[in-house]
Amino acid sequence: MLRLYDNHLSGNGYKPRLLLAHLGSAYEAVEVDIMKGESRTPEFLARNPNGRVPVLELDDGTCIAESNAILHFLAEGSRFLPTDRLSRALILQWMFFEQYSHEPFIAVARHWICHTGMSEAQRAQLPGKHEGGHAALAVMEGHLCRSDWFVGTGMTIADIALYAYTHVADEGGFDLAGYPAVRDWLVRVRQQPGHVPM
Repeated sequence: MLRLYDNHLSGNGYKPRLLLAHLGSAYEAVEVDIMKGESRTPEFLARNPNGRVPVLELDDGTCIAESNAILHFLAEGSRFLPTDRLSRALILQWMFFEQYSHEPFIAVARHWICHTGMSEAQRAQLPGKHEGGHAALAVMEGHLCRSDWFVGTGMTIADIALYAYTHVADEGGFDLAGYPAVRDWLVRVRQQPGHVPM
């Protein structure tokens, strides 16, 4: 059986949890308390030397780290990862956007505010995080004004990757009132059969 090393507060961990729910796939969940350093133990670092959740362990003991890589692996052969070359490239485009232009701002602001408390240095950096996050949300809004989904005519792993932290963006101080297309998309994702909350 698949084993998912995860933390219930992690948006990156939520991505594979959400996909696994949609796929109806059985797996063993292993909670990793990152605040207590459990992702830095020798046992965990043997699974992911980068010391981060999530990590997906396969039946043969092979481990896959990085949430979007896990999504790509799990979605193979399903409706969440189309077979045509262009669609797959566009999905990767949005998943790279999520990791480079979205997560470093929206997820980090949420983490600072909700889970660690902010140092003075972080407090000084927060306006920059908000600026970067709003830039990412504006890109998403522009796309979603023209399309219901990020790629194609249905939900893919690109939507799952971007949903994870967007749907809790308010916890990082982001007001989504100015992004009606993003808000409508969040509703569409929640309404998909098999959806589970974070």
